[in-house]
Amino acid sequence: MTELVRLSKRMSELGLCSRREADEWIARGWVRVDGKVISELGSKVLPHQKVTVERQAAAEQSKRVTVLINKPVGYVSGQAEDGYTPAIALIKPENRWVEDEVDTQFHPTQLRSLVPAGRLDIDSVGLLVLTQDGRIAKHLIGETTVVEKEYLVRVQYSKPGRLPDADLRRLNHGLSLDGKKLLPAKVTWQNEDQLNFILREGKKRQIRRMCDMVGLKVIGLKRVRIGKIKLGKLPEGQWRYLREDEQF
Repeated sequence: MTELVRLSKRMSELGLCSRREADEWIARGWVRVDGKVISELGSKVLPHQKVTVERQAAAEQSKRVTVLINKPVGYVSGQAEDGYTPAIALIKPENRWVEDEVDTQFHPTQLRSLVPAGRLDIDSVGLLVLTQDGRIAKHLIGETTVVEKEYLVRVQYSKPGRLPDADLRRLNHGLSLDGKKLLPAKVTWQNEDQLNFILREGKKRQIRRMCDMVGLKVIGLKRVRIGKIKLGKLPEGQWRYLREDEQF
């Protein structure tokens, strides 16, 4: 017999929304299972049952914003910690990039439920995504995500000479962190003191720890791309909205 699953979990699996959004929509009576409105939280469904949402849910979702920031050093990605300022504090009208092409007017309510979809260390700079859209968050940081993140990493070798080719190969394929083998990466030299990293996962301080394992000290780290979205000309400390025609 096929097992029952929570309706909110099933909606997330179907890519309709995040689990939090699902619970909100169920409570508002915006969700139907096989044509029947389901408004009780915790309801369960069979995988073959048809789940649909009302137009109000789609309209609500379309109003949700996603913001791209060029995060400077000294800001944390998420909640304020140890006296450091969270990156969300940068999202105010005076910091909006003058070349932002989106017509959306900034309003403080957009800061509600705006969460980082991935982290960027306090001493790293570059592209950080904050979103109100659970689908985008799941796509970028869900357990099954394979979205590429690209970084420019300035390094210093702690031994005489240059990094051996064998150690460069280890950076690409062959290192483990916290007892678990890392996914294959693409690591190449940009110039004599800068590496290009392309990763499909984001463990805490992953690049710095990888470099440390082969005798490289990270002097500077900048994220320049997430999926198909590039940092481009967005100035440091400024932000813009994700355009409707842009997808990660």
